[in-house]
Amino acid sequence: MAEAQPQGTGHTGAGRTGPQGTGKAAGGRSAQLAHTGLRHGWTTGACATAASTAAYTALLSGEFPDPVTITLPKGQTPSFALAVEELTRKGPGPGRTAAMAGVVKDAGDDPDVTHGALVRATVRALPPGSGVVFKAGPGVGTVTRPGLPLDVGEPAVNPVPRQMMREHLAEVAARYGGPGAAADVEVEISVDHGEEIARSTWNPRLGILGGLSILGTTGIVVPYSCSAWIDSIRRGVDVARAAGRRHVAGCTGSTSEKVAVALHHLPEDALLDMGDFAGAVLKYIRRHPVERLTICGGFAKLSKLAAGHLDLHSARSQVDKGFLAELARRGGADEALAQAVAEANTGLAALQLCAAAGVPLGDLVAATARDESLAVLRGAPVAVDVICIDRAGMVVGRAEPRGPADARQGGPVR
Repeated sequence: MAEAQPQGTGHTGAGRTGPQGTGKAAGGRSAQLAHTGLRHGWTTGACATAASTAAYTALLSGEFPDPVTITLPKGQTPSFALAVEELTRKGPGPGRTAAMAGVVKDAGDDPDVTHGALVRATVRALPPGSGVVFKAGPGVGTVTRPGLPLDVGEPAVNPVPRQMMREHLAEVAARYGGPGAAADVEVEISVDHGEEIARSTWNPRLGILGGLSILGTTGIVVPYSCSAWIDSIRRGVDVARAAGRRHVAGCTGSTSEKVAVALHHLPEDALLDMGDFAGAVLKYIRRHPVERLTICGGFAKLSKLAAGHLDLHSARSQVDKGFLAELARRGGADEALAQAVAEANTGLAALQLCAAAGVPLGDLVAATARDESLAVLRGAPVAVDVICIDRAGMVVGRAEPRGPADARQGGPVR
């Protein structure tokens, strides 16, 4: 079937697989998205990349590309219409000192607070050798506490969007400056009314002050609907079983899915896009067992599963730092470290504190999440292992597979 497109944008469909891209029945993440019938959207990171690409093109050429096409990490090539554009000239001559372009974020059928927000990028030339320097404009936050993937004082533009912008700006520099030309520019990202919108997010609590974060690992917003997504998980399990898969993986997102594939060499139809719905995966597999289930996800999300939460969405469960402190004590942390973990700004900060002290908090969370999963499975003939990762996709905790008999006897299944 034809792919639904966000308003004002186009999409080539490049790099897509599964039902929406080929018309063939398939399993895995893309098939789940197709099954929901929901329209995907674009992350703030994708919007910022499109805006900065258009602005830098205008800075070098004098013309704004409209629409502007970018390439996402998985190869898709969406096009974005420009909502605003402005070129600042120096004096009466042809010199240009800055260019600004903006696109309106379309979150698709996801109930995202940033849907409809105007994301702007202003690009200014810097001296040769400066590289790409990011700046938080109005409506974009600044990091004020440790424990996030960015240093304190940095604009809240996450690592993957930064990399996407650097790559696209380098391509523009090479196009207009020839081989070896470098993008030496300041990129100021702003979001209209972003500071007000951010009050409805976790940013203030995380110490990201002044506005929103520019986010995204794939550039695509996967639409969220409890009933539709849970139903798609069930269909994913059905497809895997029908294909004879004995080992499936429930993953919280695209990064964890890559890790599961790399470690276990699983085919696409053995991959379940679990998202926040750990309980939906476990309860359906309890009734429709497979021999082995791998759960792979971010450390913070899986710490919620370890604490007994089956819905991992930030609006319905939070990282319990007191719980992490207790796990750290079990792993040998002294009271000073346990107290620091309890007071940490984020789960990642707690993990880093323990890693520095040689306390395997990641492994402890993985093992506890595995045991909680086995409890939900209620003796179903399924062995479970758990993999915790950080935001960069590095494995920070693992628990070996155990089945119901091993849970009773205290030994792992191999």
